[in-house]
Amino acid sequence: MKKTAPLPRPEYPRMQFRRESSWLNLNGTWDFRIDRSGSARERGIVEKKELFDKKIVVPFCPESRLSGVADVDFMQDVWYRRELAFPKAWAGRRILLRFGGVDFLAEVWLDGKYAGSHNGGSSPFALDVTDLAKPGAKQVLVVHAHDETRSFKQGNGKQCHNYFSGGCHYTRVTGIWQTVWAEAVHPQGLAGCRTTPNLDTSEVVLEPRFLSVAAGDRFRAVVRAGGEVVAERDVPAVQGAPVSLAIPDVRAWSPSDPFLYDLTLAVERDGKTIDRVESYFAMRKVSCEGNRVLLNGKPVFLRFVLDQGFYPDGVWTAPSDAELKADIERSMAAGFNGARLHQKVFEDRFHYWADRLGYLTWAEYPSWCFDAVDPEAQRNFLEDWQAVVAALRDHPSIVGWSPLNESTGNRLDVWNGGPNAAPDNPRMAAYRRFVQTFYDLTKAADPTRPVNDASGYVHWRTDLWTVHSYRATPKEQRDWLLPRKGDRRIASNTPAAEPPYEGQPFLLDEWGGFKYLLPADRKGGTGWGYNGLCFTKEKDFLDRIGAQTRLFASMKELAGWCYTQLTDVEQEQNGVYTYDRRAKAAPKRLAAVFDVRPKWSAW
Repeated sequence: MKKTAPLPRPEYPRMQFRRESSWLNLNGTWDFRIDRSGSARERGIVEKKELFDKKIVVPFCPESRLSGVADVDFMQDVWYRRELAFPKAWAGRRILLRFGGVDFLAEVWLDGKYAGSHNGGSSPFALDVTDLAKPGAKQVLVVHAHDETRSFKQGNGKQCHNYFSGGCHYTRVTGIWQTVWAEAVHPQGLAGCRTTPNLDTSEVVLEPRFLSVAAGDRFRAVVRAGGEVVAERDVPAVQGAPVSLAIPDVRAWSPSDPFLYDLTLAVERDGKTIDRVESYFAMRKVSCEGNRVLLNGKPVFLRFVLDQGFYPDGVWTAPSDAELKADIERSMAAGFNGARLHQKVFEDRFHYWADRLGYLTWAEYPSWCFDAVDPEAQRNFLEDWQAVVAALRDHPSIVGWSPLNESTGNRLDVWNGGPNAAPDNPRMAAYRRFVQTFYDLTKAADPTRPVNDASGYVHWRTDLWTVHSYRATPKEQRDWLLPRKGDRRIASNTPAAEPPYEGQPFLLDEWGGFKYLLPADRKGGTGWGYNGLCFTKEKDFLDRIGAQTRLFASMKELAGWCYTQLTDVEQEQNGVYTYDRRAKAAPKRLAAVFDVRPKWSAW
């Protein structure tokens, strides 16, 4: 009897909105074609199975080893095909086809009929295929992905524009890279629910959205703590109307006590439940006062690590849910209390584990390598980013939004007084307008967290003043971070391009990058770290780090930092773990140099 391959990434992908009794995981082996000429559509690939010449394991991108394809050349168009059968019991319900992530433009057909499209490589999306679905019968699903890595019209993050990876750019990601799944929902079921905790008033505010609403339908919310019901409300089902629940004896979420409340949401009709969703939330508050980031009203010194979220065998996709959790545990064991999720939108399951483990994060967008002043590129960014914030905003572990990284990487060309640095330059004016737009959109979607407009530089409208400084010694760091009396604080080498510092929390959100290789990895190595340093002794490596973390903890001006980086990634060998996740020093020794905090920090 032929063995069936285990389903890759079988876990439910969205833990804050769970319908685990009515979902279908569509990961696994699909038919596949790389369409390098772009001619497959006109040759009829949507209808012709014979045009698919390969197999691929979804949800892994075709560049990855886990996909079974492992083709790292540029591929602008790729096609997927598989047969499926929606359960017969789904008849009469709305059938939603969901994609966790497809880079970059996705088009979908069911039985040769167009089902819809989505523009944006990092945001999840759903297509309502009810009118095309035939529950109980075999059907054919076809997906096309179009990805122009070198167009400067889309955010690529750290995906390399050259064939070979180089510098701080790595293997590309094309097409499907997160779980594909379907679910059945009652026609008047829940479409979503925004959850906002208010620690100051000891309540949580829910804003439910329904697929549609019928007269007499009720919305019911039940909050449990440790299995015991602590709050519930039963109100008429009204689109978007806030529903407040008082939470008695509040237990606040924090790194030392990441307590989560269970939340059940239901739509009821004539005393019967027609839709039910399981979720969770946490009672916690993020704010800024002067030069401090506060969690639950207490100052917290951010000891972050730069996490690129790359994997040797899966590229952007973790090989397993356990590995998502393990990366957080590795970071915490090394003394970090959180991470910048760098130049990539991380999987929802990563945020679930961060919520469970009490791990603080800044959510970022893969903004590098798009033209920040090109109207089409701006539109692509705004559509994708807005959807990302909407999808992730209820995760308590996220304590900040960071839409851009180093704006000069987005073709702004202002570094060291470049030609566009002058405030009255048209490109700079367009950039500032763009920053103001995404800042306002982010605040409208989530007013509860600070926004770091451009990590490092170039700032225009920001709640956090972040700088990048890869200096080799504590003295060099102090001299650069602390301006001389009468000088203004700057984030880059182009102060004319930036507004004045206004007293926001001041964070060194990239530093370090020291290269240290384990003895077994030193033969024939050509990788790199910052400052041209390459330590050969563990003690020297740790001493260099510790000298700077002690300095930072002593600086009253500094609200936190972010070390580069958690793991090596391909040729960039400046992690505290190797690319295959081996520790470069015992975690206790790493924690001894990274878990250095000022006395004022509550965590």
